Amino acid sequence: MDNAAMEDVWVPIIMFLTVGAIFILFFYFRFRTRREFQQTLRIALDKGAELTPDVLDRLGEPAQPKTADLRRGLFGLFIGIAFAVFGLVLGEEEAMRPLLAVSAFPFLVGIAYLGLWKFRE
Repeated sequence: MDNAAMEDVWVPIIMFLTVGAIFILFFYFRFRTRREFQQTLRIALDKGAELTPDVLDRLGEPAQPKTADLRRGLFGLFIGIAFAVFGLVLGEEEAMRPLLAVSAFPFLVGIAYLGLWKFRE
């Protein structure tokens, strides 16, 4: 096999392994956070602390700031704009259309988050 053929094989393999590793790390750290939360509850129960539903809600889920959807929306919006500008700057027809298509997803997700922020109670 020549060098170009080896590159054609390894690039997708490395890409999918990287995406898999990111998901594994995300779920591992989420699992670890929940395990530490449960250990905290066990210690509190062993010491005789009273755990009301309000306390459990505050301990279980960190409070989301009211501007979280605004930040996510702006981030998605500008990521979409960045992909679109990148495609336009390249100027090649073969690259422009796919990058514009890719930019539509984060752009529309950003608009959805901005709508959630605007209509949030």
